[in-house]
Amino acid sequence: MAQLNRRQFMMSTAATAAGLLIGKNLIGNDRVGTEAFYQQNEKRSSLMRSVMSYRKLDAHAHVGLGVETPRDYIDFADRLGIEKLIISKPVTRGEAPPEEFKASNDYVLKAVKEFPDRFIGQMTFNVRYQKETLMEIDRRVDQGFVGSKTYTQVKINDPLFYPIIEKFIDLKMIMLMHAGIGKARVILNPGEPKGVSIPEDFVDAAKRYPEAMFQFAHLAGGVDWENACKALKDYPNVYADVSGSNNEAGVIDFALKYLGEDRLFFGCDGSYYQGVGHMMAANLTENQRRKIFFDNYNNILRKAGRNVD
Repeated sequence: MAQLNRRQFMMSTAATAAGLLIGKNLIGNDRVGTEAFYQQNEKRSSLMRSVMSYRKLDAHAHVGLGVETPRDYIDFADRLGIEKLIISKPVTRGEAPPEEFKASNDYVLKAVKEFPDRFIGQMTFNVRYQKETLMEIDRRVDQGFVGSKTYTQVKINDPLFYPIIEKFIDLKMIMLMHAGIGKARVILNPGEPKGVSIPEDFVDAAKRYPEAMFQFAHLAGGVDWENACKALKDYPNVYADVSGSNNEAGVIDFALKYLGEDRLFFGCDGSYYQGVGHMMAANLTENQRRKIFFDNYNNILRKAGRNVD
């Protein structure tokens, strides 16, 4: 298909549904001819047909972090043909004691039960509480959760994570970790959480545990994505999702060059039109687009027998 930039995509998708309704009214009032209207909207319609033709797994989604309800996220997904969303509710502020991370996981479980055909749950925890974390992992796996999403309480390469990583190796499940900027361009501000993981921390963990599977979060979420891709290049057990709201041009093309087509996951992290838009704008083959949209993450789920049919 012809390449388009993200602005064109977002304008097209936003205008298509509204335009069809408005145009219908205009046609009915004889203010715009049918032929002229449909010529105007053919490109938009063609784009949306292409968007909707791909199966999609959102490998980085959340519930309960803002004012939106789980139903709201399903509505967004419906408009863009996102079949399943891998959801979590990490504790994004403070220490995240057991009562907080358990409550977050209960919220995720409730959302999964409300929309079992659309949501797949990921657990969160704080490895500073080792006993409670290990018990929570067992509990949530029994409830159908498929992996973890942790935040900035503890770095991914901290020794406190070692027994948890070993547990996930046994489970054959992936660990999604919030990622920070990295060393190449920007030093973290003194006020930043000391537990934020940067690409070099993922490298350290991947070296120690080559059997583990790590997911580097939101390449398009404000991290130094060039540095991240270069740092992670030689560590095949580190995958990256391309989610985020800061979708600079070339993120996916650059990541494809350094990480390859099998190590990238489609994700939105709540920015649905941007997430789908830069996938459609990237210089991908049809097979690569299918892999990143759906197949790659589904292959991760398959390792633990949790894949989507």
